[in-house]
Amino acid sequence: MTAAHTLTATAPAAASSGGRPVLRKVLWGLQIFLAAFLFFASALPKFAGQAEAVKTFTEIGWGQWLRYATGAVEAAGAVGLVVPRLAGLAAAGLVALMGGAVLTQLLVLEPVWSLLPAGGAVVFAAVARDRRAESRRVLRSLGRALGR
Repeated sequence: MTAAHTLTATAPAAASSGGRPVLRKVLWGLQIFLAAFLFFASALPKFAGQAEAVKTFTEIGWGQWLRYATGAVEAAGAVGLVVPRLAGLAAAGLVALMGGAVLTQLLVLEPVWSLLPAGGAVVFAAVARDRRAESRRVLRSLGRALGR
């Protein structure tokens, strides 16, 4: 095995486990902050039926079931963000949720507020990219467990 072959074979492992320790630490800080925000400031008010949440989902016009569904996705995403093995998959799901939030703000609610979920989507995309090796491992083990 040549030195170049060895370097190529080990580069992905180094990149995902410690090749970028500063980036990983920054992302962890953002993940923890966003997880707390999603859970306490966004999901819980939806579950509790806070007046502003009820009003917002009334304006959207799809019914209050969407408030509960959105809160459930936010809560699950928040928990997933702080579980290292699930962080990448949770972040990928939250990118999709934030995309829906951006569109809803632009088309139905208040366009200027679309910047908040857009910023979240950028951070979640960075987390998903950084955690892609872990995500692949989880998906492979899930595939094996399902017999695929």
